[in-house]
Amino acid sequence: MPDDSDRLDDDNELINEAPSPASQSEQIGNLTPAEKARTFPQRPGVYLMKDEAGVVIYVGKATNLRSRAGSYFLKAAAVEMRTAHWVGEIADIDYLECESEVDALLVESRLIKDIQPRRNKEQKDDKTFPYLQITTNEDFPRVEITREPSASGVKLYGPFTSVTSLRGALQLLQRIFKFRTCSLDIVESEERWRWFRPCLLANIKQCTAPCNLRISKEDYRRDIKRLQMILDGNKNRLLKRLEKEMVELAQKRKFERAAQIRDEIQMLNSLDQRGELDTHAQPEVFYIDPKKGLAGLKKVFKLKTTPRTIEGIDIAHLGGQQTVASLVQFIDGLPNKHGYRRYKIQTVNGVDDFRSIHEVVSRRFQKKHDEGEAYPDILLIDGGKGQLSAAVAAFDALQIPRPFVLGLAKQQEEIFLPGVSESIKLSRHSFGLRLLQYVRDEAHRFAQHYHHILRDKSQLD
Repeated sequence: MPDDSDRLDDDNELINEAPSPASQSEQIGNLTPAEKARTFPQRPGVYLMKDEAGVVIYVGKATNLRSRAGSYFLKAAAVEMRTAHWVGEIADIDYLECESEVDALLVESRLIKDIQPRRNKEQKDDKTFPYLQITTNEDFPRVEITREPSASGVKLYGPFTSVTSLRGALQLLQRIFKFRTCSLDIVESEERWRWFRPCLLANIKQCTAPCNLRISKEDYRRDIKRLQMILDGNKNRLLKRLEKEMVELAQKRKFERAAQIRDEIQMLNSLDQRGELDTHAQPEVFYIDPKKGLAGLKKVFKLKTTPRTIEGIDIAHLGGQQTVASLVQFIDGLPNKHGYRRYKIQTVNGVDDFRSIHEVVSRRFQKKHDEGEAYPDILLIDGGKGQLSAAVAAFDALQIPRPFVLGLAKQQEEIFLPGVSESIKLSRHSFGLRLLQYVRDEAHRFAQHYHHILRDKSQLD
């Protein structure tokens, strides 16, 4: 069956000029379904196929109602595997015009849910329909697509017939309402989230980054309510509400917020001017899920318990001058800034990362051992075999026990373990690897920051 973007051409015998508006109303009752489809507007909407008893047997969406509905009466549809066995049942056809392709997708979803046409069910190919799910039991509700909706704690929309189109619509709406689609368990009262690094969507202004507490729970929930108004078919009511709010903010001289609402109104009005839903692509986003990351590390390294504390060490210098070391601490997969430490390297001259790592590991863990402080569950060294060996040698020289220690080499993202000759390479999609990268990159950032401070101070002196 042709897709929504197909256009009928002059080679198909069913294509003629559509009846004029004057004659259309007189002839409409006597037209065949194929002829009736040629009277449909060339606008987005939903079409409904009916049998001889007037029962709706199929509901579909279209960016161009005339083209899409007419495609069912071409020779191609009569031999297409997905439609050949039921297009002969079509005795009548009707349509509902919509403002945009997004609206058509949402209307199609509601009609399928309410009417449950029998031919839509057969189109599933024994797969479950996708749903749009909004959580209701979280401080910052998340919006996600699922084929296995939760039984409670969520607001469901659907089912939808096309997961690709649903993703396209979701991405358009996310640009307006900037909701989160990740699976993080974010609690507003937990200050640790202030140190969390948001994913790419926050940087490109498609998410308000509740994972970094950049938006309050109340403001975020207000955006979710606006999204739900669109999903419930109340676009015009929402536009009126936004226009009123924009005027009130301008009168209160809150011009920045008023400008944001103005932009939302413009984007909502232009939803139908954004092209095919199926062509919208969202950038690949690798957010770090702390719980999954820690569980992944336990599994990969066969640890007895799920690790809670990870410390990372990195070295920074410029041509062997002002060599410093950083130590960052993560608890439950999130940065703990109170546990960050920085060191001036005292016993090394020139460029020698191995000896620098040996010094900072010795200083850090000799103190922990002497004062009886708890070791981290994982100690991450930024580097490969050489850097890892230097850290292990420090523990051996002090004759103190060492935690689970590993090296992460940046070039190939290889993981090295003490006494193991071969490196470990995890999938770049691995939650465990992403968490280790987060720790390593944060240690590098913190080391570079301290090095720049010392260098600038030296230049000023």
